[in-house]
Amino acid sequence: MYDVIIVGAGPAGLTAAIYARRASKTVLVLEAKAWGGQIINTPDIENYPVVAHISGADFANELYNQALALGAEVKLEKVIGVEDLGKIKKVRSTLAEYEAGAVILATGSENRKLGLDREQELTGRGVSYCATCDGNFFRNKDVAVVGGGNTALEDALYLADLANKVYLIHRRDAFRGEETTVDRLRQRENVEIIYNATVTALLGEKRLSGIEVTDKITGGKRSIELKGLFVAVGRIPENESFSALIDLDQAGYAVAGENCRTKVPGVFVAGDNRTKEVRQLVTAAADGAVAATEAVKFLNA
Repeated sequence: MYDVIIVGAGPAGLTAAIYARRASKTVLVLEAKAWGGQIINTPDIENYPVVAHISGADFANELYNQALALGAEVKLEKVIGVEDLGKIKKVRSTLAEYEAGAVILATGSENRKLGLDREQELTGRGVSYCATCDGNFFRNKDVAVVGGGNTALEDALYLADLANKVYLIHRRDAFRGEETTVDRLRQRENVEIIYNATVTALLGEKRLSGIEVTDKITGGKRSIELKGLFVAVGRIPENESFSALIDLDQAGYAVAGENCRTKVPGVFVAGDNRTKEVRQLVTAAADGAVAATEAVKFLNA
C-alpha cells in the first residue's frame, strides 16, 4: 500500500515523485521501459531553464537519482490497468498488483514515425520530432518538415526564421492546417512547399545528409540535400490501458485541465498524455509538480 503510485518514469512522473516525497508521501513509480522517457534519445537539451546544456540521458539520470535519493521506489513493470475502488486505487502491472490512495498517470505520448529504414538510428542525428526543441541546431542550414496539420505548418514557419531553406513536404494536395498559416508560408522566400509527396528514404551515414522524396502521382524520385528533417505527422498518447477509467478526447489524450485532475477523484494525469497546447520538457516537469501537489491535497483532505 502506497500513498501515491505514479505510472511512468519520464520527466513528468519523476518530477511528481520528487514533489510527493518532499511532502512525505510514500511513492511507487512503475515504468514499462526505461526511466527518462523519450528525452533519453535527445543528444542535446538547451531550452531547459538554468541548465544551459545537458544531454537527454544525463538529464534523465539526474532526475532519476534525485527521486531515489528522496526515497521514491521505482520498478520496471508495465501497468496494464487501474481500478477505482473509492478511497483505494488498485494498480495492476504485468507482475503484481498494488494499492494507493492516489494515482498519477504520466505515461507520455509517442511520436508517430514515418516508418523508414534507419529512422531510429538517425533520430538526434538530423531527424527530429520537435522543431522548437532542436531548430536552433540547424540555424542557417537546409531542413525539411513532413506533415500537413497545424503542427507541421507552425514548425515550418518557426524554422523559416532560423534555417537557410525549409522544404515542407505533404502527402496530399491541400493542408489540414489553417489556411492563414499556409498563406504566410507561401510568402516566405526560403520555404518550398512540395505537395503530393512522401519521404521514402533517409540519406547519410553517421548523420542525416539528405532525403529521398517520391511524387505520389508520377512516382518520380528526387534527392534533396539537407541537414535536418522534422517529422510532424502526429503523436500517439499512451492511454489505452486507462480508457475505461478516465475520459479521453478524440485523439486519445487524457482529459484534464491545468490542475491535472481527471474525472475520477484521486486519479491525476501529468505530461504529454494529457490535453494541453505545449508539450515540452519544461511543461512535463511542471505537470508533474502540479499533479503531485494536487494528489497530496487530495490525500490530506
